[in-house]
Amino acid sequence: MTSTTLFPPHGRLITKLTALGPYLREKKSKEGQFFFDCLSSCVNADKEPEQREFWGWWLILTVTDNGYEYCYDFGRFDLNGEWSNGKLPAKHKDAVMKTLLDFHRKLTPFIVDECQLTLSPSSELTQTPLTELA
Repeated sequence: MTSTTLFPPHGRLITKLTALGPYLREKKSKEGQFFFDCLSSCVNADKEPEQREFWGWWLILTVTDNGYEYCYDFGRFDLNGEWSNGKLPAKHKDAVMKTLLDFHRKLTPFIVDECQLTLSPSSELTQTPLTELA
């Protein structure tokens, strides 16, 4: 006898993932894949708010047979609202890492404990798995 992994309905997941913090970008998410990001540290705080760029991270959570896998990266969020990969400057690294690890600490109990699903790094991940950074 085989068992089927039961996933919460997409709408419930959206509600719960949104409640984790200001990270979920619903318009960039789709069925089976969720896009999160965080504008962690301002590149140019002296400029007008609409002219500012940010250092931060983005994370994509994708459905697997038994749960979810994640892939994340770091970069710069530009004036066009787009991310570009980039090495974090030293003075911004701590702020960016803190927000990413804070998010992971909220995401893990929801996926693993509440939903009883797996959460693992994607085989495409080029960064350090988050469990190794915590």
